[in-house]
Amino acid sequence: MQTAAIAVSLVASVVGFGLLTRTAAGFVQTVRLGQPDPTRTGSPVARTRTLLREFLGHTRMAKLPVVAVAHWFVMVSFGVLFFSLVTAYGQLFDPHFVLPVVGHWIPFEWLGEVVAWVSLLGIVYLIALRQAKKPSRSAGADGRRSRFYGSTFWQAYYVELTILGVVLCVLTLRALEYALGRVDGDDWATALHFPLTAWLGGLFGSDAGRLEAAVVAVATIKILISMAWAITIGLNATMGVAWHRFLAFFNIWFKRHPDGRTSLGALQPIAVRGVPVDFENVDELDEDAALGAGKVEDFTWKGLLDFSTCTECGRCQSQCPAWNTDKPLSPKLLVMALRDHAHDKAPYLQALAGSARSDLTDRTAGGGQDPHADVDVLNLALVGGTGYDPAGDPLGAYNAGGAVIDPDVLWSCTTCGACVEQCPVDIEHVDHVVDMRRYQVLIESAFPNELNGLFKNLENNANPWGVNARARLDWAKDLPFEVKQVGQDVESLADVEYLFWVGCAGAFEDRAKKTTRAVAELLHTAGVDFAVLGDGEQCTGDPARRAGNEFLFQMLAQANVETLNELEARKIVVTCAHCFNTLSKEYPQLGGRYEVVHHTQLLNALVRDKKLVPVAPPAGAPAAKDGVTAGGTSVTYHDPCYLGRHNDVYEPPRELIGAVPGVEYREMPRSRQTSFCCGAGGARMWMEETLGTRINTNRTAEAVATGADKIAIGCPFCRVMLSDGLAAAQADGAAREEVEVVDIAQMLLAAVRRGQEPEPAPV
Repeated sequence: MQTAAIAVSLVASVVGFGLLTRTAAGFVQTVRLGQPDPTRTGSPVARTRTLLREFLGHTRMAKLPVVAVAHWFVMVSFGVLFFSLVTAYGQLFDPHFVLPVVGHWIPFEWLGEVVAWVSLLGIVYLIALRQAKKPSRSAGADGRRSRFYGSTFWQAYYVELTILGVVLCVLTLRALEYALGRVDGDDWATALHFPLTAWLGGLFGSDAGRLEAAVVAVATIKILISMAWAITIGLNATMGVAWHRFLAFFNIWFKRHPDGRTSLGALQPIAVRGVPVDFENVDELDEDAALGAGKVEDFTWKGLLDFSTCTECGRCQSQCPAWNTDKPLSPKLLVMALRDHAHDKAPYLQALAGSARSDLTDRTAGGGQDPHADVDVLNLALVGGTGYDPAGDPLGAYNAGGAVIDPDVLWSCTTCGACVEQCPVDIEHVDHVVDMRRYQVLIESAFPNELNGLFKNLENNANPWGVNARARLDWAKDLPFEVKQVGQDVESLADVEYLFWVGCAGAFEDRAKKTTRAVAELLHTAGVDFAVLGDGEQCTGDPARRAGNEFLFQMLAQANVETLNELEARKIVVTCAHCFNTLSKEYPQLGGRYEVVHHTQLLNALVRDKKLVPVAPPAGAPAAKDGVTAGGTSVTYHDPCYLGRHNDVYEPPRELIGAVPGVEYREMPRSRQTSFCCGAGGARMWMEETLGTRINTNRTAEAVATGADKIAIGCPFCRVMLSDGLAAAQADGAAREEVEVVDIAQMLLAAVRRGQEPEPAPV
């Protein structure tokens, strides 16, 4: 028996380790097919610190605390219990074998046993959780509300059962070692050396021969379980639920920001072979240069590593506003489809690396065969008509034939960043979506019809609404003070403290104009010296860039940067979260570096400094008596994605709301990092929602459910979307008529104004 066990174990080991090595080398070759990205290797010390922090602290997993604890012990067991695998090989030859030096070192033994038992509890919990959250048990007939919807279940079950089997073998072997040691009379066979398994060892009897045979048998089972796992994942390079335990280390180390920030905020400029494109000299590019990602090899090598690292946990899917409103986009399914396609295509690309791609079609046309080529795989577009039926299976939008994904998948994204924020292995979903959009817009000219109007308005009038620039100061009419304009009232922005960047919505959209006027009046009241550009201001280019029209973004952004630099801009205050993100995070790519603050940040600072004193409660709230209000106006706040997740501004808006007397604050269930998008980002503001339910309706219903009298916002895009959603809810009787959507600046202004009103004359 022992000889057979040794032979079977060694053969399985050779095959298992051989396949693992082969597939690991294949990953390197596949990733190298991507485009260069020289930005991923700087600051190695900071990157290593980030890796250790995320790995040991499980900081990216902590959003689900119980899952994080269970996963942490399971993860740690993979390394700690590896030594038990080494021990098992020795026990095949000698049942009494222990590791030299540390084999009976008490701290090592205690660590192994504690990790094994806690890992057993952890994996049992994770198995139970997966069962409880199965799509068949989730709300909805199709199971979409399960974060595991669309995941490859057999792979997950196999990995979980493998871990369970290995841990049980480890504990059993420890118990057998104790029992065998007691029979032999060894002085280390005590509960001190086997603190958590001695009780189990006492159940195995005292027959030395049977105990030795049992050790060999269990060691063989442990090795075979481990090697079966190695063979299985070695044959399945797309088995992310297993391979992420190796690839995640690299994916985290190579993330965009060495300090560990999520890959949100700024989008990266279009690059060809790792060099950012200069659109002024775009004609000098090679004919085969890809602007964006039209083929899987057009992604950077980090993108290809992203796809392979996905563990199919579905956290991104559970937070995605498109998926949660019954649209075909799931960040998880998107990455899985790109991963599968990349690995399908990689062998052919590697085989053809030394030959001209143009030869491929010639050699295979007319039924000709090429042993190294599969034209269907090589020529498969990333985006195209796949015959997706909105009323059918959502999975039909992925790899249904004709393309990797359906266009509705690509254009449903709001670029809110919830997927990136949630991903425990730092996949950069938004960058990949926008790269595919860039190719569709700049190369294929294939994009939703509504974007035609957006692009034309931006190109001809430098704003999404297409309004003449002369109307940019209409919002300031009838204000009781003069708003300074650069070029007329001041020559340079160096002469004032702040440039007030009004933004297109703030200048042209009627609801947003109220915010603009409120901020201007508050700044004037606080004595802040500011000026505006007036008709010298134009769109920052955010909607163009998120829609994939990088050329148009560059045109608008470069013009703005030249204007701001020429006027010596230093400090800028904005009311739009999208302008805030673009000016602060993306204009530095073009040489525009400014101190940019959101109006809620500046106004909060002014309140703290007592330059603004909100002493009166909102209209309709009970008046204060002895400094205490008898009740209050209830307010909930919606976190704009491009202010919160993309730029980590959460507290100033809430502090500002709290500074208004008579306000009862009510937080929505989905808030801060888990806030639900309003539906306007990613240029979705200018596209119709034809699939599923409306995102803004979903978010408005959540706000209304808090019972708040006011829904406070800090972005004009959010105001439009939530106002429309509220109007629809009020028309349906789902919301009280007195509920309203207001910018925080309006609430503050009302409180400051009433505090400045003279007291009525005594009667």
